[in-house]
Amino acid sequence: MGEAPAFFVNHLENGYTNGFGVKSEPKNRDTSVQIGDRSFVIGGNHEGNPLFLGVQIHDKITNKWSSPSVLGTGPKPCKGYSAIVLKNGRILVIKKGSASDDSIWFLEVDTSFVREQKKLLGREVVAWSKGVRGNAEKPIVISGPSGVGKGTLISMLMKEFPSMFGFSVSHTTRAPRFMEKCGVHYHFTDKTVMEKEIKDGKFLEFASVHGNLYGTSIESVEVVTDSGKRCILDIDVQGARSVKASSLDAIFIFVCPPSMNELEDRLRARGTETEEQIQKRLRNADAEIKAGESSGIFEHILYNDNLEECYKNLKNLLGIDDHAPVNGVEVEGINLPKEHTVTKMEEKILIQETGEGTKNNMIVLDLSSINGGAPGRTRGIVLDTVKSS
Repeated sequence: MGEAPAFFVNHLENGYTNGFGVKSEPKNRDTSVQIGDRSFVIGGNHEGNPLFLGVQIHDKITNKWSSPSVLGTGPKPCKGYSAIVLKNGRILVIKKGSASDDSIWFLEVDTSFVREQKKLLGREVVAWSKGVRGNAEKPIVISGPSGVGKGTLISMLMKEFPSMFGFSVSHTTRAPRFMEKCGVHYHFTDKTVMEKEIKDGKFLEFASVHGNLYGTSIESVEVVTDSGKRCILDIDVQGARSVKASSLDAIFIFVCPPSMNELEDRLRARGTETEEQIQKRLRNADAEIKAGESSGIFEHILYNDNLEECYKNLKNLLGIDDHAPVNGVEVEGINLPKEHTVTKMEEKILIQETGEGTKNNMIVLDLSSINGGAPGRTRGIVLDTVKSS
């Protein structure tokens, strides 16, 4: 079978017009790919930010340029790129001379996620996701009213399987308190920065509490997954609803008390709250339970009338038992040769090492089983190395 051209690169040597009669000169590292009547120019930086790679769209019919809203965490600019049009509304972008964990990216231009965001935002949208090898276990969203015992259940999981589960580090715009460390207790950030990242679709869920923003970023969950652990999200029903509406493929579990009377007894047994606080928690719990049982958010509901039995049921839901492996599998990077050519053959990407003094090996990326996507990770890449004879 012959090899199809991998990408159609227009280096725009003569410059290009921006639709208003003004000619713009692209940088020689820009890469352009044609999809239908539109060209996607990848290069430069995003909105003047040198940390993120820029994207522009040229419509051949109207001869106009546009700068789309760019969702997700994108790649940093580098020395050069190869761009390959895939059949599922994605463009594969291979960075040259990049670290192994930063070499493969997907730019989504016509996926279901992008189309949905276009409708919501009313403008052009593209979205980035980093490509990684292999697959990963789904994150776990656990919700339930205060006092139901979900914190205890999570602690039991973490104690029995410390290498299998992890927590994402939330973001907040409040100032650090005594002994709190950024990146450990919270990611402390500026309010304008967090508001911009929320707008750019980088957060799964967020809320304003006493004038400060708190939230869970998509990247913080993916970092836990990349480390080989299953990320646990302990959030309320409203937060779970936001996560459900996102592109994150997770398991949703709601923990219920056996009865409201039992829940009240547990809250009073704590001895840490006033009568007014207990009544407020009971009112909130009643609303949360009704929402948890009827919202359609949660695939699984656990009733915690017996802690050990409930914990056993939780492990069964997660497909683990006493003989489960104690270590997860950390995501491996994809090492690419500094100098290479790229071709596409069906759903395989052939990366041929070039240059003097090299072994001329070929790396084959199989994309037939990729899953996930923007604004998180695209997983399921299978890599094989074919050594030159």
